[in-house]
Amino acid sequence: MQQHNVRIFVGFDPKEVVAYHVLVQSIIEKSSIPVEFSPIALSNLGGIFTRERNALQSTEFSFSRFLAPYLSDYRGWSLFMDCDMLMRADIAELWALRDDRYAIMCVKHDYQPKIDTKFLGQTQTKYEKKNWSSFILFNNDECRALTPDYVNTATGLQLHQFKWLENEDLIGELPVTWNYLVNEYDYREDAKNIHFTDGGPYFEEYKNDDYAEEWFAARERLLFVQPRA
Repeated sequence: MQQHNVRIFVGFDPKEVVAYHVLVQSIIEKSSIPVEFSPIALSNLGGIFTRERNALQSTEFSFSRFLAPYLSDYRGWSLFMDCDMLMRADIAELWALRDDRYAIMCVKHDYQPKIDTKFLGQTQTKYEKKNWSSFILFNNDECRALTPDYVNTATGLQLHQFKWLENEDLIGELPVTWNYLVNEYDYREDAKNIHFTDGGPYFEEYKNDDYAEEWFAARERLLFVQPRA
């Protein structure tokens, strides 16, 4: 059965509410195909997500993101995105890259973070496959191992390093431009989806980072109301 809607789960954290809404705005205004959004918000997941918060978590959705296939009834494809992103391209371009040979698809970053702390003084943890899970296309039927019980009990590395897959051949690779890390990578005009991984422009110390002006412009469009004639 053909899936017409792009089902998008976006991490939601009360510490950076504006990030969620600006990202959604940036996707809507550039998309040429139908999109639907679901915030991964802990307040919406009562009885489903029950694990206690880990001290190393920088956001509330660090682990709950892996519920996306379950919340999709393990049907079709879905996309998870961190909220500290900005879409600069038509998401139809990404949707066209789906490949049923894979259980998930992501950007396979290979880097060491340049800083030890990020927004709000959070520790910048360093581990294999760092930031792979910040932008994931899920082939949901192939991700049935991600039950609520597993997501609630697996270790952080089991989840973020995709240990729940039978093998790594099931991880498809997306072009780096779909999860382009601000400050970690040099400015690229052709970056399709920007990731303010160290901290978004809504935090004072990051307001002058690459692509920040574009983020603020998107926020202004989000606040627009047509005045009465």
